[in-house]
Amino acid sequence: MNRREVLRSAALVALATPFAGNRWTMALAQDGARIFTLAYPTGFPDLDPATSFSNDGAVLANVYESLTRYIPGTDGAPATVNPLLAESWETSADGLTWTFRLRAGVKFHDGSDLTAEAVKGSIERTITIAGGAAFIWYAVTGIAAPDPQTVVFTLSSPQPLDVIAASGFAAWIISPAALDKDNAWFNAGNGAGTGPFTLDRYEPGQRVILNRFAGYWGGAPEGGFDTVAFEIVEDAVLDQSMIEGGQADWTYGLPYENLEALQANPDLSVLVNPSFETLFGMYNTKRAPLDRPKVRQALSLAFPYDDVIMAGTSGMGSRAMGVIPNGIWGHDPAAPVPNTDLDAARALLAEEGLADSGLELVMTYATSDQLESTAGELWKANLAQLGITLTLQPMAWEAQWQLAKADPATAQDIFVMYWWPTYVTPYDYLLNLFHSEESPVYNLGYYANPAFDALIDEAATLSGTDRARAEAMFIEAQRMVIADAAAVFMLDKPNIHIIRSDIKGYKDNAAYGHVVFVNDLNR
Repeated sequence: MNRREVLRSAALVALATPFAGNRWTMALAQDGARIFTLAYPTGFPDLDPATSFSNDGAVLANVYESLTRYIPGTDGAPATVNPLLAESWETSADGLTWTFRLRAGVKFHDGSDLTAEAVKGSIERTITIAGGAAFIWYAVTGIAAPDPQTVVFTLSSPQPLDVIAASGFAAWIISPAALDKDNAWFNAGNGAGTGPFTLDRYEPGQRVILNRFAGYWGGAPEGGFDTVAFEIVEDAVLDQSMIEGGQADWTYGLPYENLEALQANPDLSVLVNPSFETLFGMYNTKRAPLDRPKVRQALSLAFPYDDVIMAGTSGMGSRAMGVIPNGIWGHDPAAPVPNTDLDAARALLAEEGLADSGLELVMTYATSDQLESTAGELWKANLAQLGITLTLQPMAWEAQWQLAKADPATAQDIFVMYWWPTYVTPYDYLLNLFHSEESPVYNLGYYANPAFDALIDEAATLSGTDRARAEAMFIEAQRMVIADAAAVFMLDKPNIHIIRSDIKGYKDNAAYGHVVFVNDLNR
């Protein structure tokens, strides 16, 4: 029995014996509750709004809110920043002072009012803890609350604070009563937001249950949902069975080769949208022989870019031109990325004394991700022609991440993952993935280049006053990473989400990776 047959057999057993989450939601449905169920292929490791910096954003975006929301441009229309908890804002001529005026009548889940002091306290808590994506506020030198509905930010350098305030991480506003709570309190399943849903249950690695907040300022659509159930299902076969069988209303990450059959199913809608998401493999630059740039360059020359796009995404993906995907300023359409060339790879390995060396490497990737698996299998075949053995090691996301963060000496050789923006700026990608770090968070190839660091830091300070110069610097920095082969940039993937066809109001927003704003939906 091959791996796919094993998975399918396990899925059928699981379907024959409904798991606890399904029994729970079935009981609610019998009571008349309207439930929206997401079969989510990854877990949610941190529900603290100040430190969450992973897939947790899918949950938090329904419980908490930020001051603004980013709306990507479409069909030639420019991107916009829309009001959310802030109804309006303005900036000084020098870009160093931003004033936000808050929406009136907003309540936290505990019944307290949204005030300027609550906004100030929330962001100061995030800055003080300095975890997760707190770096988005790096230019903030002061926050004032001159009256209950006005918040004034003072910056050290001009920054697009309206875009920063729309971040899908570290920008959430929490109740004053929760400002002194620690990470354990939030991860015990407690919440303190203004969003349309409240946290009811959090079972790490299994599910999160949200219930509608009756006092939500934005109301609810007619036929909207009472309950949101995130069922964590790290098995693409079971994910697909759930969406086809009506046990789930939304999912993603299913094999591309299955999409044609899914599209033919009248009960389902397969939605394909542009993405700000890049798939890449980070080389462990701290471990020999991957500490040598030419060895990493050889591995990148062996990667089957076109084959992975065709076999892995049925041709719907596109070639990654380095770090920043198309659709975000700072994208480099002329980036000098390598093409597949086994002869050139073989020559570089010989130059480094590694011809037919029997080199063995380990690549880790998310257990449920078929695209990452396909990329690994195709790359493995090419590397075998060079005498290199690539061992593919699927892992639950949390386990993979913890392994990579613990110690580069015992970590993977190649860490495969996606990146989508914290907020829409090139600095987010370049800072998180490649800026030097004493303790790794997302720089999981452990790349360190002081010249690169200085370049992107300077570009970030210029981004609010001289966008053209900042963009040129960001492109120069990306080319440094490509020249050093700090990572193999596999492809830019489309967002493909599968939703039950009777669900109305769904719109994908590439600025918030795989987030469903459930309050927009009805059945």
